[in-house]
Amino acid sequence: MTRTMQQTNVSKAILEGLRQEVANAIALYLNYKKYHWQVSGPLFRDLHLLFDDHATQILAGVDELGERVRILGGLAPHTPEQVAQIATVRLSPEGEQAPRQMIQEALENHEVVIKGMKTTIEDAAGNGDPGTADLLTRLIQVHEKQAWFLREVAARESSML
Repeated sequence: MTRTMQQTNVSKAILEGLRQEVANAIALYLNYKKYHWQVSGPLFRDLHLLFDDHATQILAGVDELGERVRILGGLAPHTPEQVAQIATVRLSPEGEQAPRQMIQEALENHEVVIKGMKTTIEDAAGNGDPGTADLLTRLIQVHEKQAWFLREVAARESSML
């Protein structure tokens, strides 16, 4: 299939959804690295390792998302300005945060990503784009699992956060 033929089968909503997920993944990665570097307190070691693990998992999906955008004929966001403009997740504010704030911020961002991915999965499935639907279905599971881990840490360690 030629590039022109592939582009005609892709809705603008699907392409923009994928571009948004590239930006969201980059923003989440940066947030997780901030948390990893700045976490402190009684759960330092556990959270330090958890945040780094989550960052690594998120980063693994960035390339797949960016490549899918290119396969469909678009351009993936790649500058800090584009990421800040396109991302729907909140970039972590400058300065220190308590571990509870980091966890809450990450949870809220995962919920935003999950909601956006579900919308793009539905668009892709309804428009004959199984490749995008499959990619996002795999990646949404990463976000759901990370949100679950964060909820469990917050619930079980509330007296220590």
